[in-house]
Amino acid sequence: MTLLELESVTASYGPVQVLDGVSLSVPEGGAVGILGANGAGKTTTLRSISGTVRAGGRILFEGKDIRGKRPEQVAALGIAHVPEGRGSFGALTVRENLRVGAYLRRDRKGIAADIEFLLDLFPNLKERYKSNASALSGGEQQMLAVGRAVMAKPRLLLLDEASLGLAPSTAKVVYDAIARLRRESGIAMLVVEQNANLAFRLVDSATVLETGRSVLSGTTAELKGMDEIRRAYLGG
Repeated sequence: MTLLELESVTASYGPVQVLDGVSLSVPEGGAVGILGANGAGKTTTLRSISGTVRAGGRILFEGKDIRGKRPEQVAALGIAHVPEGRGSFGALTVRENLRVGAYLRRDRKGIAADIEFLLDLFPNLKERYKSNASALSGGEQQMLAVGRAVMAKPRLLLLDEASLGLAPSTAKVVYDAIARLRRESGIAMLVVEQNANLAFRLVDSATVLETGRSVLSGTTAELKGMDEIRRAYLGG
C-alpha cells in the first residue's frame, strides 16, 4: 500500500522556482531516499510535504491531498519532520525534549514505554538524560532530534541530512540506530542524505533530483549498479 505519493510537485521561494515536477512514492513501512547535488531541491521536497513551503501538484498521504495544510495539521496526520540542523530545544533537558515530542499524546504508559525504547536505541541519551540539549555533542543532538520526532508516534518520518556535520563513525552509529528503529517500529521513512553510502544502508529505493526534477528512480541495488550513480554519489 502506498502511504505517500508526490505527483509533479512544484515549489518556489518568491520568484525562484526550486521544484519543477518532483514525483515519488513511499510504501507503508518502506524507506525511500532522495539523492541529488546541493540545490537540487531535496530539502524543499521535505518542506513541501510538511507544510512549511507552499507547493503545487499533488501530495497524497493515505490517498488524500494534504497540500495547503499547516505544519501542525500535517504533524497531526502522522508525519514527523526531522529538519536539517536538528533544532533541539537547548534550554530543555533530554527528558523534556522527548516529552515535547509527545505533546499531542495522552497515553502516559505508552509515552513512558516509548522513552525507554528510545533510551535503549540511543544509549548516549540515557547517559545524558538530565542534561540540557545545548550541552550535547552534535551526534547526541541528532539522536535527540530523531527521538523527539518518534515520540509523536508518526506513520512517516521525514529525515533531512542526519549525517550532516558528524564524524563518519558517529554518523554510522546514528544510521545503525535509525535502521533498527525502522525494523522494530515499522515507521515509513523518506530520507534526504548527501552520503549515499549511508542512505543505501537504510533505504529500499531512491529518487535522484536534478534542478528540481525527478530524473531517475530505482531500487538500491539498481542504483548501485549504475555507473553514473557510483561516480556521482558512491565515490566509485
